[in-house]
Amino acid sequence: MRDDLSKKLTAVACGAAAVSLGLSGCGASFEGSGSKDAASAEQLALRTEDPWAAEVVADPAARAAEPLRDGVYTGSAPAMAGMVSTTLLVQDNRITCLAVDQQGETQSVGGFEAIRDGKYALMIEAAQGSGIDTISGATITTAAVRDAVDDALDQARGDAPAAAPAGTAE
Repeated sequence: MRDDLSKKLTAVACGAAAVSLGLSGCGASFEGSGSKDAASAEQLALRTEDPWAAEVVADPAARAAEPLRDGVYTGSAPAMAGMVSTTLLVQDNRITCLAVDQQGETQSVGGFEAIRDGKYALMIEAAQGSGIDTISGATITTAAVRDAVDDALDQARGDAPAAAPAGTAE
């Protein structure tokens, strides 16, 4: 009887040891859950081109593809967490982005930073319209910027009333 109890205790102890060894693979040293992952990300960042570093160059001779009325136009569109607005100057069929503003976009996220850093404004001028590339991590904000540019350009095309010159009442 004592020998039988000893065998059962040995079997339970071996089973517990096997289970604990099997579960030890799920600890912090497992790839994807600890410092090894952070080191890999840092190494990747050192070898990957920074998409924010890509220079956007606008051709000063470029013009909008369709006829636009001269003036200052402001368009707006809903974004991820608020509204985005663009203010465009159209002069001799050339679009100059005066401002891209946001209300409520999340700080430290792609769209907020692209607005703050003037990246969208440069892209609008380079494209001479709303045909801008999507910024990684800011898909919805980029779509809102495109829609806001289209809203302003609808006004410049004559699809909507022209904006009143600054300092005058309509």
